[in-house]
Amino acid sequence: MAMLREGELAPDFELAADDGARVSLDELLAHGPLILYFYPADFTAICTAEACSIRDVHEEVVEVGMRVVGVSPQSASSHERFRRRHDLPFPLLYDASKRTIRAYGVDGPLGLGVRRVTFLIGTDKIVKGRVVSDLFVGSHTDFIRQCIARAH
Repeated sequence: MAMLREGELAPDFELAADDGARVSLDELLAHGPLILYFYPADFTAICTAEACSIRDVHEEVVEVGMRVVGVSPQSASSHERFRRRHDLPFPLLYDASKRTIRAYGVDGPLGLGVRRVTFLIGTDKIVKGRVVSDLFVGSHTDFIRQCIARAH
């Protein structure tokens, strides 16, 4: 499936969070626009740098009425350990079946792995923007900062 683009409708999902709670796209959007980021794996160098960079701007995200959620295929227990170790203030959802990962078109080449992609989804479920950068965390942080600036 092709990667979701700006202007397209974000697919619905319901996934388990690191605390075991089930979370749906509708529930997340009830609180305002959503920064939904997909990443390959907990505890890898680039994914850790990305999560920590998002953690460092999280307060600004919340101040403008948005939320952040990360998604990868690892287990809830892996996410919980990752979140605790790096003091991440946002939930991590796990998609072991990769159903949501495929629906957003962020599955890796030949179905292996997960692309590093960050989406901004409006309360109307329309993708307002995205950044794709498998290796450069700064692209994702810059995108989030642009989302914050536009929300002011």
